[in-house]
Amino acid sequence: MPETRSVMDSAEADFRNVTDDDASKSDSNDDQDSEFMDSGKIGSMQQFKKEDVESGSASDSDDDNETSDKEETAFMQMVKEMEDREKEAEDIDYSNFYSTSNSEEVAQQASQTEGKDFRVLQDRCDSQSPERINHLGFLERLNLHIWKSLSQADYVSLLKDFVESEFFVIDGDSLLLTWLCKETEYLTFFYRVECFLHDFTEKGAKYVIVFFKDAEQMYFAYPRFLFLRTALIEHLKHNTNISVHTEFSNCLSSEWEIFLKNSYPYFIIISDIGLTSLQTDYLYIFIAHSLSKKINVVLTSGQEYDTLRVYGYHLQSLWKHRLFFQKHKKEMQSACETMVRYTATSLCLYGYLKLSLKSMQKEVCQTVLLLKQLWPEGSDIRRTVCVLACAVVLKMYSNMLKNADTFMGAAKEPSERGESKPLSPEEAADLCRMQCLTVIFLLHVPLSQRAQIRIIKSRWTERVLPLIKMHEFCAHFVLTHLSDTNDWKLDVTYLPDLNDDSVLRNLAHYYEMEYCEGLKFQKELGKEMESEYQLLWDTVTKLAVKYDFGGAFPVRNTSQLFLEQKRPFFRDCEEEIPNTGLIPLKSDLVEAYAGDVLKDLPVLESNDPAVTSLIKYKEFDELRHWHSGRPLTEEYERARCSADAKSKDPYERRKIQKLQTFYRFYGSTLEDSPSKTIVSQGAVPVNANTAVKKTKKLHKSKAEIIAEENKKRLKIKEEKKEQEQWKALSMSTEREIKQNLTAGINKLEKFLKTLQSKSVKLSTEIAGLSACLEVWKEHCRKQGNNHKDLSIAVQVMRRIHILLEKYQDLLEESHLKKLTRCLRLLGFENLSCSLSGQVGKSDDRNISNYATEVGPARFQLQYMDYYLLREERNDPDPRVQHFIPDTWQRELLDAVDNNESAVIVAPTSSGKTYASYYCMEKVLKMSNEGVVVYVAPTKALVNQVVGIIYHRFTKKLPDGLAVCGVFTRDYRHDVMNSQILVTVPQCLEILMLSPRCQKWTKRIQYVIFDEVHCLGGEIGAEVWEHLLVTIRCPFLALSATISNPEHLTEWLQSVKRYWQHAENTIEESSKNSTENFTRKHKVKSKVQEQKKSYRVRLVLYEERYNDLEKYVCSIKGTDFVIEHCHPCAALTVNHIESYGIPSDLSLSPRESIQLYDTMVKVWQEWPRAQELDPEEFVLFKNKVVIKKVDVRKYEKELKKELTRWIAVGQRQKVQELLEHLKPQPVDCSKEEKWTKFACFVDKLREMDKLPAIFFIFGINSVERAAWNVHSNLLKKQKNEQGPNTEREKENVRNKLRKVNKGLKKLHRFDIKKLSPSEVESVMLVLAEKKRLQKRLQELTVIPSACTYANFKAVDEDTLRKIFDRVKFSRRGYEQTVLALRGIGYHHGSMAFRERQVVEMLFRLGYIKVVTATGTLALGINMPCKSVVFAEDSVFLDALNYRQMSGRAGRRGQDMVGNVFFYDIPLPKVERLIKSNVPQLRGQFPLTISLILRLMLLAAKADDKADARAKALSVLKHSLMSFQQERLTELLKIYFIFSLQFLIKEGYVDQEGNPIGFAGLVTHLHCYEPSNFVLVGFLVKGLFHKLCQPIKEGSTDFSEDVMEKLVLILANLFGRRYLPAGTAKFKNKFCQSKVFLEDLPEDFADAVYEYNSKVEKNFAHFLLTTAKLADMEQEYRLPLSKTDFTFKDWHGSELASYLMDSNKNVSAISPFACLSGMTDHDLFQAANINQAVLRSLRINVTNCPLLYLEKYDNQGRKRPLNAYALDFYKHGSLIALTTDNWLNEGDAYYLLKDFSLLIKTIGTSLSELCDNPNDNVLLAFQKLAENYKKKLAAV
Repeated sequence: MPETRSVMDSAEADFRNVTDDDASKSDSNDDQDSEFMDSGKIGSMQQFKKEDVESGSASDSDDDNETSDKEETAFMQMVKEMEDREKEAEDIDYSNFYSTSNSEEVAQQASQTEGKDFRVLQDRCDSQSPERINHLGFLERLNLHIWKSLSQADYVSLLKDFVESEFFVIDGDSLLLTWLCKETEYLTFFYRVECFLHDFTEKGAKYVIVFFKDAEQMYFAYPRFLFLRTALIEHLKHNTNISVHTEFSNCLSSEWEIFLKNSYPYFIIISDIGLTSLQTDYLYIFIAHSLSKKINVVLTSGQEYDTLRVYGYHLQSLWKHRLFFQKHKKEMQSACETMVRYTATSLCLYGYLKLSLKSMQKEVCQTVLLLKQLWPEGSDIRRTVCVLACAVVLKMYSNMLKNADTFMGAAKEPSERGESKPLSPEEAADLCRMQCLTVIFLLHVPLSQRAQIRIIKSRWTERVLPLIKMHEFCAHFVLTHLSDTNDWKLDVTYLPDLNDDSVLRNLAHYYEMEYCEGLKFQKELGKEMESEYQLLWDTVTKLAVKYDFGGAFPVRNTSQLFLEQKRPFFRDCEEEIPNTGLIPLKSDLVEAYAGDVLKDLPVLESNDPAVTSLIKYKEFDELRHWHSGRPLTEEYERARCSADAKSKDPYERRKIQKLQTFYRFYGSTLEDSPSKTIVSQGAVPVNANTAVKKTKKLHKSKAEIIAEENKKRLKIKEEKKEQEQWKALSMSTEREIKQNLTAGINKLEKFLKTLQSKSVKLSTEIAGLSACLEVWKEHCRKQGNNHKDLSIAVQVMRRIHILLEKYQDLLEESHLKKLTRCLRLLGFENLSCSLSGQVGKSDDRNISNYATEVGPARFQLQYMDYYLLREERNDPDPRVQHFIPDTWQRELLDAVDNNESAVIVAPTSSGKTYASYYCMEKVLKMSNEGVVVYVAPTKALVNQVVGIIYHRFTKKLPDGLAVCGVFTRDYRHDVMNSQILVTVPQCLEILMLSPRCQKWTKRIQYVIFDEVHCLGGEIGAEVWEHLLVTIRCPFLALSATISNPEHLTEWLQSVKRYWQHAENTIEESSKNSTENFTRKHKVKSKVQEQKKSYRVRLVLYEERYNDLEKYVCSIKGTDFVIEHCHPCAALTVNHIESYGIPSDLSLSPRESIQLYDTMVKVWQEWPRAQELDPEEFVLFKNKVVIKKVDVRKYEKELKKELTRWIAVGQRQKVQELLEHLKPQPVDCSKEEKWTKFACFVDKLREMDKLPAIFFIFGINSVERAAWNVHSNLLKKQKNEQGPNTEREKENVRNKLRKVNKGLKKLHRFDIKKLSPSEVESVMLVLAEKKRLQKRLQELTVIPSACTYANFKAVDEDTLRKIFDRVKFSRRGYEQTVLALRGIGYHHGSMAFRERQVVEMLFRLGYIKVVTATGTLALGINMPCKSVVFAEDSVFLDALNYRQMSGRAGRRGQDMVGNVFFYDIPLPKVERLIKSNVPQLRGQFPLTISLILRLMLLAAKADDKADARAKALSVLKHSLMSFQQERLTELLKIYFIFSLQFLIKEGYVDQEGNPIGFAGLVTHLHCYEPSNFVLVGFLVKGLFHKLCQPIKEGSTDFSEDVMEKLVLILANLFGRRYLPAGTAKFKNKFCQSKVFLEDLPEDFADAVYEYNSKVEKNFAHFLLTTAKLADMEQEYRLPLSKTDFTFKDWHGSELASYLMDSNKNVSAISPFACLSGMTDHDLFQAANINQAVLRSLRINVTNCPLLYLEKYDNQGRKRPLNAYALDFYKHGSLIALTTDNWLNEGDAYYLLKDFSLLIKTIGTSLSELCDNPNDNVLLAFQKLAENYKKKLAAV
């Protein structure tokens, strides 16, 4: 099998063999391993029992060294019997699953703990105790519980929310377990840990690391790991800024629970596998506990990262986790205590030398005291640990040998017992000398030299290993002791470099094998190193006190061999790196982009084998009748043209008319204005600025004067008409205001909207003021001294505000007197005085009875709140008909008029899309040729925009043209012949990069990018980037959520500068070309030339029209607790101190007052309390009309003051203030939450907070919630109607049926022939029918209290028209039933029409309650009064929160938007409120498929200059490399090597022209690298071999062939990984297999061959880019920045001798080199992330490999989900949710995508193959048909 496969197969061994070197050296241990492996899968508690027996036996053997062979045999028999019993128990209890711990891990621990020469002994314990047996059952339940959670983990981006002050937790032991590997050197281990942490840090994450005290005991069997753990803790504490917690005993301790409660971290990163099954169970308890505390968990397994993100498996905390913990809390506590109860007590070396760990600790303490006397001024940590560990080892080892002499006479010789002979004290001293010498190397030799050290293969002999492990134990105790020492100065900078086993083994080999061979090999150490080595050894001998171990030299006094004598000793590093020369390539595009890099790279000769053996597809084409190079049609070319259909097929014409009619209706629900804009050609001149700038004439013409006079007369006539209307309505309106203030005011304001005359509006407002004032006075008279309802006074003050602000120019003295009197009546004397200065004072005195008794400023802020007026312009803009645009909106219109580009960042519902439609109108008016492209991120948004366009615009166009076209992946029409194309980014990219579409792209006048923040999304972000850099025309980029718009605008401006230069160059070359060429190509464009502009404007508007008020809701008993959530309550003192108050954390006026009042309450001596009192604040004092802008300044001042409190030392006051503002929600169960959900909806109706959208993140929950509300209304109706209603209803129906039957008989007779009595009878029957119908209607009508529907909002005809849309839909009836109750649900797996019905009815106001997933988050126009977050989820992040909450508050209808958090954890609520939206930073932009597409564009386009400019723009303008030269050069090299791969694989020739199957590969560009592999299968004939019909000449294929074809395609295109831990459980699934089977062998071999080529090419790329690395950075640890350059090193002959000059490490991190990695390792993808130079910012995700077997860091295989194949077999969507752990929506879309893919492949193959009966072609066509049928069935 190829080398790649062997690497992947061996990956798991890295973690399995992590335990120890000597385990594999013992024959008996090997036997033991195989015994364990054969014994099957062992339960987690088995390890408990085995260790207990083994430790007990060990203790006995040490107490009595004369144990007989019989006793040993008896002991082994006992172990075997216990294993058999446990196996039986396992068979019973583990019928469906087994523990994550496997037999190999158990074997490792056994071999480690019970090795021949080294054992760790524990306290004796009774493994058969009832307590232990009980734990076995509990741990089985725990395993199953965790397994179920693992199977439902979501693979997501982990750093979606960004709050500077908040953090997540990393479990330190999980971090340690992730990077443990026996081959890894100490410093390499620290490097990898720091890389892991730095990946989080550089992405802005904050985290803390926790090491639990009790977990330390689990490493005593592994002294090397124990020492590493201790060193890692100390290093992270002292050398990094990370907060490291070691004070908690375990995850169940009360201190840890308090920490979690106070800090509530985002999540905790935990491993789901330990070194042993014992540790795995311990980690499971940790996971279960975390989830029970509402803390989400992220697994260390499967984590990956790219330039922008870190991905991982995320386990959401659910109610079931809390329930499990509550149920098993005592058992969990008891099991945890048992796990850590039995601690290690002693070591046993060579079978009989016993050493107490306590005595070792004691010896370390005493030796440290001695060293302090010798080195009072302290030292470096490496010297200190070395001398202390060596001294303690030598002392204690010598003591053991001395004490053991008395027993040796009675005991057997060690060799007879099977143990090795102990080293003598002199041999131990030799080993310690070399360890001291190793430290000298670490102190002096720079990392650049150490990276070149010889890679030694020889391992330590079995005699040496026990002493090395003892040394590691000593080093651990030394570090532990030193960490508690504060009175001694130690430099701990180099804690990560305390040891280097590679250097030690090299020194051992040198002194054993080379030094003794003569002077030629005897190398000088160097004076400086020699003197320091002498000092170290002298210190060791002084610390050893009574023992004499000789001097420092010679280093070796004995001839004992420490290394195994296996050949070869060294890894051969002399082999050549494969030739990195480039195949010659001549291409203008390549030269223009990467010529500066290309000239410095080596090129192969033309006769080189690599050049002469280039792949050709000719042979395949001839054999199979295929044309691999034939150009394929694009999707847009297969789109239907509705304009042509109009004139051809009547049926098609009728179908299109119906669709367009529906779209107009659909659009009418999206727009307030019912009118359509009729656009006629030529209405606008070329330079469209005339709307704003009108030319002034000196003299008006007669016609103009007449027109003006007519206009004036018409205005006067309209004004009179409006006066008469008001006169007719005034009495009834005033009366209604007095009877019902709210209804009356609504009627008044509705009437005001219909008026045009300002004078009539003034009269209406004055009348409204008088009526409101009368209502207030009447209310005050009734209340007397009781509490007054100030909401009435608010309406009085509102009218005053409007009059003074909007009609100031029309107010007369009488009006002002009236206003002054009103203000005095309200008790605002100071305001009346400030106003009456203009009109004189009033004589009224008796007004105190009507006073509000609140200061005017406080009244306006606290009670008028959202009624305060905004800053609005009063001057109309002639370009806008239906409203007066704000300043920022005018700036947008100016940008469009000037043909400029703009980035617009404004809140949801602020009106930013108006400019888009203005832009469309402009282009439609100018010509029939110009095109506007609207890019929306989702198909749902595409349909919404299409509806608005049909509603707004009609235009008579020539035949063949259409106003609007649509292009999405599964639906398209009028793509190339429309003036407005609405599409998604992926489809527009196809058009922009299509060689045959260049003529069309030149017609584009504007591109509108809606929701442009998708540029930072996880999927498809690079497509947005490609579009923004390839368009030549101006653009509008719209978003509500971009946190760094300045950076984005700067980048886009650089792109426009490029295009300015490129277009000038193209024009110049066109002018200088020959006349014939010009005549041939110059075509008169019908698109009017416009003045070109390359400016990119940034338009920012941060103010929401409506304030958002947040509420936290919880259940308490039978009622709901709904508490207002003040935005400042989300803050913490630390956050304010470190980062200030977030700029977008805005307060409503009421919240500003609340903040001030709380500040006064908390700090009563506050110096600025008077100054910031609302009545005294400079902007409010004596101000009649306080505006929103004034309140913003007041809010800003309060925030500044709050920050100042901390600066002046009032942290405690701020903490108290925040606690005062914080709500106190009550936790409830999931069952209770959803049981009361319908009641909560009722509560919102009572509070007048409907319509509302309820966001729930599971499709099943969304539907259940809707039906829950429905059933609640049904129950209520039954209770209201009484028990006999249904019976009466049935009786009436029966009677009506009989009446109708009788009337049918009468229709047979002529009415004229009937007698008068018969006619009278007929009339009576008809009257009865009418009565029965009326009664039935009364009985069936839904009472208003039992429905949320607003029947007045939609007439019956419209409602029927809407319901007809889903008449034949799968869930149409359900939708209708729910809608009649005013309920709907909305999610991704619904049919498009079903979603449309819900959207329309909600917008029209008929439906009031909608439950929805995140499908409504992105741009869908469904404004509402309230948004409710009813379920927590990983997908509820900062970006989605802003998008979703932005739906609350309908402009023009609601003065405030409401956001409710229904049983969402309070810390999550706080995080959402204060979190920032992620920045747009770009990502790695190039793929091999993209580069092939660009080469195809440049080679095949009609306009070569334009195509070349586009390709260069994509290559040059990566957002990631913007203003970063090093990354720019790196991308150029990646581009070159991608081209080399394409040339070698036969997709591009040496002139850069696409050849072979380039067209097929680019058609499937979204699926790289599977597209290349698919072509490989085709070329190798594997599909033709597989796709054999049932019999010769048949076109039918067996089900087996079809299933194998699905299996292959699923392995290529349906790749969805499951967590590694899920594969360890053998659960019985109902219908699905769940885990995808491997590819057939011949297909797998082809994939491995492809991977091998890719790895080789990528390795060459890395070797070439190595020169771009920042080597100064490479010699530092990434996080702690510890420097290993050692510039003052003077050299050493011995050090140079130990280096290997042939070792190639030019492209390898020097830290990775220490563990034996060389440039050769880059040719295996598994090594790339650990070996590559970090400063290059490249990892293996940039390498287009197709992993058939993917492993996590612990070497466990991550299985692929078999959803595509499983569905093909059983056809059940439900089975995919129950077995395959997919939610229904995801499953549906994954299957739909898979089905479309099969169809695409089939279509492409049919165009390449001339033979319609080709078996492969037929098989794909049949499969596409079968899959489509199965999907349609669900």
